Amino acid sequence: MRILIASHSYIVDLNCEKLRQLAQLDPRNQVMVVVPQTWQPGGVQNRRINAPPWQDGNFQRLPVANLSNNNQAMLMFGWPMVSILRQFQPDIIQVEQGAKSLAYAQLITLSRLLRLKAKHCLFTWWNLPYENKFPINWLERYNLAHTDGLIAGNQDGVDILRDHGYRKSAIVMPQLGVDETLFKPQPQQELRSQLQINPEQFVVGFVGRFVAEKGILTLLDAMAGLLDQDWILLLLGRGELAATIQTRAAELGISERLRWVESVPHDAVPDYINAMNCLVLPSETTQQVRTLTAVGWKEQFGHVLIEAMACAVPVIGSDSGEIPHVIGEAGLIFPEGKAGELGDRLRTLITAPHTAKTLGQKGYHRALTHYTNRALAQKQWAFYEQIRGK
Repeated sequence: MRILIASHSYIVDLNCEKLRQLAQLDPRNQVMVVVPQTWQPGGVQNRRINAPPWQDGNFQRLPVANLSNNNQAMLMFGWPMVSILRQFQPDIIQVEQGAKSLAYAQLITLSRLLRLKAKHCLFTWWNLPYENKFPINWLERYNLAHTDGLIAGNQDGVDILRDHGYRKSAIVMPQLGVDETLFKPQPQQELRSQLQINPEQFVVGFVGRFVAEKGILTLLDAMAGLLDQDWILLLLGRGELAATIQTRAAELGISERLRWVESVPHDAVPDYINAMNCLVLPSETTQQVRTLTAVGWKEQFGHVLIEAMACAVPVIGSDSGEIPHVIGEAGLIFPEGKAGELGDRLRTLITAPHTAKTLGQKGYHRALTHYTNRALAQKQWAFYEQIRGK
């Protein structure tokens, strides 16, 4: 099977592992990943990225000149894409920029003009209802009409596009898997000591952006209700709420219990997760986040959850978006924004070590069964086989 996937996400080498695994599933597979030649994500990664070409057996990454270098929906590729499609002759063309993507419309159109026999797939994360206006409604209608397979990172993403008229095959799976060779159970007593954490202290961890929608202020309030317990809150990340977090912690009288690490290389993140006794993702749905064509945000997946689960660290998540589906029965869920109920879940893990250990093991087995790059590659390949058979 010849598979061409286009997305800005794969300018990052670590993000390519699932697709490398896809190329290895069958010696006849050829996987070509097309990425923009230059990209500037913005936010905390506000720097221009230039992805080099990469060849590894039947997997290759090919940078192509692009229009728009910081907007996912507006991304388009230059004229070299025509010769790439003509020479590669893909069986599958997948674009991972959403349903209203210009790049997806571009590749669909080129595929039709070149009379390729490829099936067209799209990937989307978007999980809140929206209404389109002209010309966006026309663009999305065109894309969906020529889509043979939909891959969504969450069930809401499928349901929304069903409401917008999509009727063909669909599957729910995340865009990226977890690397079980990197994220695995490894005691971190030395790191805990460096962070001035005593062996008997219970470490509650948060990994992510310090923004309101990630629920970190709710987490602080929950911790303040547990002052009778011996705990440390380990925060890994940075963001616009940093000063607010410091102020709130001081008001709650918990500043001395915080351990704050702003910047950590990705390959060191597993060490910090393994230094935790549980990880919390307290995301909160909001209408304050705006994009070019939609308003609002709720948790689309929560990748840090599967990283912690792969380390056998028990997880607690809010009921925002996809979180309950990711965790399943392998962790604890609380109503988003409810600090008291989050505190109750934390108290359960702090005071019942056997329960914490059992949930950690359940999460570990769930991550290795469903969320490794290999498991996702197999699921994606089976989906391709399904839509090619129709």
